Amino acid sequence: MEASMSDIPASRGGVWGKICDYKIGPLPLPVYVAIAAVTIIAALNKRLPNDMIGGFAVLMLAGFLLGELGNRLPVFKHIGGAAILCMFVPSALVGYKLMDPEMLKAITTTMKTANLQYLYIACLVAGSILGMNHKILVQGFMRMFIPLLIGTVAAIAAGVSVGLFFGYDPMHTFFFIVMPILGGGIGEGILPLSIAYSEIIGKPQAELIATLVPAALLGNVIAILASGMLKRIGETHKHLTGDGILIKSGEDRELLREQGTTAPLDLGLLGAGLLIGCAFFILGSLLAPYTGIPGPILMIITAALLKVSKIIPSRMELGAYQMYRFMSVNLTFAILVGLGTLFGSWNELVKAFTLGYFAICAATVAAMVAAGFFAGSWLKMYPVESAIVTACHSGLGGTGDVAILTASNRMGLMPFAQISTRIGGAAMIVFATILMKIFH
Repeated sequence: MEASMSDIPASRGGVWGKICDYKIGPLPLPVYVAIAAVTIIAALNKRLPNDMIGGFAVLMLAGFLLGELGNRLPVFKHIGGAAILCMFVPSALVGYKLMDPEMLKAITTTMKTANLQYLYIACLVAGSILGMNHKILVQGFMRMFIPLLIGTVAAIAAGVSVGLFFGYDPMHTFFFIVMPILGGGIGEGILPLSIAYSEIIGKPQAELIATLVPAALLGNVIAILASGMLKRIGETHKHLTGDGILIKSGEDRELLREQGTTAPLDLGLLGAGLLIGCAFFILGSLLAPYTGIPGPILMIITAALLKVSKIIPSRMELGAYQMYRFMSVNLTFAILVGLGTLFGSWNELVKAFTLGYFAICAATVAAMVAAGFFAGSWLKMYPVESAIVTACHSGLGGTGDVAILTASNRMGLMPFAQISTRIGGAAMIVFATILMKIFH
């Protein structure tokens, strides 16, 4: 049902057929070039629509191209290169005043006036939580709770301690360096966290995103490197690894059978999923004044509670999940381009990368991975697998999980990794927001 275009034989041979087979994102190269040419000519002639039509064209063209480059460059592709390029290149273009003004206007209208990022957040949060298998969610979380808890405590302690050594304020280290690493990615973590921080402390969201993003990117890179090292440890010390099995008794084999197969795409359910995502966001906004908790955080809490309670019909959960997949596959790179353009101040991004900053991020991830390793051994899990799943707590959402598990050749651990990233990340966002409200 969802066969890729590469599975379909090319209808034309020769050089033209090879050119058509080459793709930028989902688009054959000639189609991409044609659309890009139309968009650039329109911008140069000041005819690019200053609305979501023009904004989508610019964001998706840039996202597909930068994502493709990031996924193809040697070495870079293994450390989250696509996300890094999508954030940093547009930020640099704006910082050095190289971006076309018409394109910048269209992006601004789409991201700020039309609030595309909020729609993206709503669909990602609702779909990622509601789309999880209930049995895997409950039992998997029960198995990973202690390693995640110990790893999180160790990560916070290590990050804040190293920050103190380098002269960083402990509160700044905790809220703006450690929490973004543990928040579950950019779409599901940093965006709702930046909105919550902005509401509480009164700083512009753009400034906060520029502060939060570097930590998440660095944490993801360090987690990928740690995962590769854990693979090597497993190869040299066979008694420490289950070769992709987490529980030493093998009980997780039965649990993973609950995943089932991916349901066929249902266009009607996509519409339901879109509406459900919007409803969660609206509900969060509605309850925020009465609870004192920012709307995006209430959205996360509500989705998790409704998932665990099984109140929402399974078909509607499937619709939310399929909309999440649509958004994450087609709009993630575009959203990152928009964030880099408007919210990622180039000067702030560059200033963040200091020796002390690197040390804090490295210590945070290393402590979490080490804690997962030793806690797993104590809880009758294979230490290598336990540490890898715990490392996913510092991944950039689903794409970060894929990169971390690919580096260790443990893709079978994805359900546990998703619990670590989604549920662990959501818990950290709620925790950080509550503490920020208390201490601000």
